[in-house]
Amino acid sequence: MSRVGQANLAYDRQVLNRKTSGSVVCPSCGSLVGVNDGRCYTCGRANPGLWGFAPLLRRLGTDMGVVPFVIGACGVLYALTLVTSGASPFRSLNPLDFLSPSRTAMLRFGASGGVPVIGLGAWWTVLSASWLHWNLLHIMLNMMGVWNLGPTIVDIVGPARTVIIYVVSGACGFLLTSAMSLIDIPLLSGASFTAGASASIFGLVGALVHYGRVSGSSHIRTEATRYAVIMFAYGLLLPGIDNFAHAGGFIGGYALSTWLNPLTREKGDHMIVAIVCVAASLAAIIASLVTSVV
Repeated sequence: MSRVGQANLAYDRQVLNRKTSGSVVCPSCGSLVGVNDGRCYTCGRANPGLWGFAPLLRRLGTDMGVVPFVIGACGVLYALTLVTSGASPFRSLNPLDFLSPSRTAMLRFGASGGVPVIGLGAWWTVLSASWLHWNLLHIMLNMMGVWNLGPTIVDIVGPARTVIIYVVSGACGFLLTSAMSLIDIPLLSGASFTAGASASIFGLVGALVHYGRVSGSSHIRTEATRYAVIMFAYGLLLPGIDNFAHAGGFIGGYALSTWLNPLTREKGDHMIVAIVCVAASLAAIIASLVTSVV
C-alpha cells in the first residue's frame, strides 16, 4: 500500500473511527457480521457494516446529546432571526412581544402555517418551523418543556428515535394546522403563520402516552396524559396558541411510537433515519432562506 493509502487508512481509523476489519453489529437485526460482508446472513440487509462506520453510528446513538442539541439549535436560530429582523428587539416591554423577531425574519428562516405552506407553496416549512420561536417567553417555555421531557423519552425509546419523533411529529402538527387554515370557522381554523417547538413537544408526550399503554406502566401513562390535558387546556384558554399544531404533533408522536415500537431496543437504522431528519430540517431552513432571497 502506498504512503498516501496508509495515511488515509490511519485517518479513517483514528479520526473517523472507521473499522476496516473484524466484526460489527448489524444495524438492522443486531447480529454479528463481518465489516466487509455484502449482506447480513441473519436478516439479509445489504452492506451491514456501513463501510466500516457502523460502530461510529452506534456510539453516536449512545451519547449524541439530544436535549442540548435541540436547545442549542433553537437558541442559535432564535438569535439569527433577531439579528436579521432589522428593528430593535427591545421595541416592546410586553412579555408577549419582548425580544420578538419580525414576521419577515421568521418567514425568511422557515415559519410555517397556511400562508407559507398553501399560499406560497413552501411545503418544506413544516420541517423548519419546530426550530423557530416568536419571542423570548415563547422559546423559554418551549425549551423548558424539552428540558423536562427530553431526558425521559431518551431513556425510554433512545436518542435516535427521540430525534425522529421530535422532527416528524412537529411536521405532522404544522401540516395539520396549515390544512385547517382553509376552514374559516372560529375555534376550528388553523394558523396562517406558526412556529415553535410545542408541536414536537406534544409529539414527545404522545409517544410517552403510547409507551405507557403498551408497556403497562400506569404511572407513565397517567403522568403523560395529565401533562397533555394541562397543555391542551392552556392552549384553549390563552390567546394565540396553535392548538391544531399541538393536536397534530400529539397524534404524530403517538403514531410514530406505535411504528417504532419502543419496547424493542434501538437499532443503527434508527440513527441513520435520525440523521436524515436533522438534515431535512436543515435543508428546509436553507430552502426558506434561498427562496426568500430569490
